[in-house]
Amino acid sequence: MAFDRAGWLPGVRREPSPNCDARPPLAVDLLVIHNISLPPGEFGSGDVFALFSNRLDTTRHPFYREIEGLRVSAHFVIERDGRVTQCVSIFERAWHAGVSSWRGRARCNDFSVGVELEGSDDQAFTDDQYAALERLAAQLVAALPLRAAAGHSDIAPGRKTDPGPHFDWGRLTAVERRV
Repeated sequence: MAFDRAGWLPGVRREPSPNCDARPPLAVDLLVIHNISLPPGEFGSGDVFALFSNRLDTTRHPFYREIEGLRVSAHFVIERDGRVTQCVSIFERAWHAGVSSWRGRARCNDFSVGVELEGSDDQAFTDDQYAALERLAAQLVAALPLRAAAGHSDIAPGRKTDPGPHFDWGRLTAVERRV
């Protein structure tokens, strides 16, 4: 399936995030891979989507007080079972990279698409996630001038560690990893 004119992928679940804005007129040529779990190390709570939509109940877990008021998003989330959810149009700037730089270019949110894999640095990702990521990456390559893929740790070294040591870059073939 191709993206629609508004930058949404038909056939995938949508959980729109308000944590996005207009992109500057730059080519979107970088795919950034992240991992996320809320609470940390736990999967399937739905709290990632609550965070991305500014609805996270900070009383549900002690860690949530540390991230209270955080305004973040990603374009896509891939859950452990391979389900893909889109949170931000590919034509908008999602707030996923933070302070970042890639190949001398600062502000990676301006020219990247962010994909969050439900996971953590200390656990392997699932076959379903890799299959979904590969399909999604191929669709992104068809829609955008993507030239490379990088981890959050590559664009924010010392500040971020995701997608972590268990991410198998060899399983992402639709976009070449260049750091």
